[in-house]
Amino acid sequence: MTVASVATRRWKKPPLIQPAWLRWALGLGVFIYFALALGTTEVNWTRVWEGLPRGARFFAAFFPPNFTSRWSDVSEGIVESLCITVAATVIGIAASIPIGLGAARNIAPRPVYYVCRGILALSRSFQEIILAIFFVKLFGFGPFAGLVTLSLATIGFYGKLLAEDIEDIDPASAEAVRATGAGWLQWINYGVQPQVMPRMIGLALYRLDINFHAGGSRGLLRGAQHNAECRSGPAGCLVRAYH
Repeated sequence: MTVASVATRRWKKPPLIQPAWLRWALGLGVFIYFALALGTTEVNWTRVWEGLPRGARFFAAFFPPNFTSRWSDVSEGIVESLCITVAATVIGIAASIPIGLGAARNIAPRPVYYVCRGILALSRSFQEIILAIFFVKLFGFGPFAGLVTLSLATIGFYGKLLAEDIEDIDPASAEAVRATGAGWLQWINYGVQPQVMPRMIGLALYRLDINFHAGGSRGLLRGAQHNAECRSGPAGCLVRAYH
């Protein structure tokens, strides 16, 4: 082998699936699957084509946005969004802390662990929009239904991550605190809490941002109250629905 032939050789990443026939078979199977899925989807392409001009007119009506004559409505929606966001985040985190402690396998008894894990699994099983519809039926339209919706969503999100973070703590540090004769609350406060607090603060801020941008459920909850505003123009409806 000459030096020139070695210089022209290039390394090639080996394929993930070595047999070529298996790669072709998988590719063909994926193509057949998508073809069958597309074929069984009932789409009226004529109606789609006819609706394109109406969709274009709908989006064109959003511009330019009217913030001058509707500033009172916009500011009211922003203030209400901030109040719901902060209140739902605080309530959800306060409720998720005991549930997260109970859902940590390394510090909770088995019965408590299974109950708290069941609560977290149940709270994470439904999308926020489904919870919003349920609480609208239960409490009616208004900010309270949105507050309860976001609070439950925060419990499922924050409680699960708190439990997983507690399960990943360094047991040596926690046992050192226990060896001093500390009680259970002192052990949690000085042996567990310092190891999980930095990540929990970051997750709390992240959940605060998520709750503020969860405009879909709040827009649904305010839809009945501001139906008349939506009739006045799509631009006003967009501003109210987002906030």
